Amino acid sequence: MSEARSALPGARFEGIALVEEAGLQGMITLRGDLGDETFAKALREVTGTGVPGLREVVLNGEKGAAWMSPDELLVMVPHGEAGAAVAALDAGLGESHALAVDVSDARAVFDIRGAHAREVLGKLMPVDFDAGAFGPGQIRRSRMAQVPAAVWMTGEDAFRVVCFRSVGQYVFDLLKAAAAEGGEVGLYA
Repeated sequence: MSEARSALPGARFEGIALVEEAGLQGMITLRGDLGDETFAKALREVTGTGVPGLREVVLNGEKGAAWMSPDELLVMVPHGEAGAAVAALDAGLGESHALAVDVSDARAVFDIRGAHAREVLGKLMPVDFDAGAFGPGQIRRSRMAQVPAAVWMTGEDAFRVVCFRSVGQYVFDLLKAAAAEGGEVGLYA
């Protein structure tokens, strides 16, 4: 069996913000009735978190869940634990109408950090990244130029972007261009 590799191992760019490929991340698409107690219990047993609300991310160390749609969550665990987490979710969900699928190797993950991180993302996505409109614990699914992406804050002036692995190089190149020196626009200053 081949060794798991992230989309762009070691990819890094430093301009008005730091853009880095985040490495391997266990990710599970979990679909079902978010209001169902069996669903919530299965999620809690795997991540130690509750079900996130509308456009919310809840994290417990390296584990957590992000709201993706009214019937879908993105469950995050360490990459090596994704298979076991899917099995635990399946067992916990029992006969519930739900689906848990390991999508870890189908995604690319990037971190954007620095005082101009909001500007970098604001150039690429139709999202209000003002601190009063977008803060820790919130997630947005939108488009980054021509491709779908999800973004949330991981700390002050720090964001995580998830996209399809097949467009990982494209997204990295977009982020590099938006973070190029001299590209400050002062919108979120």
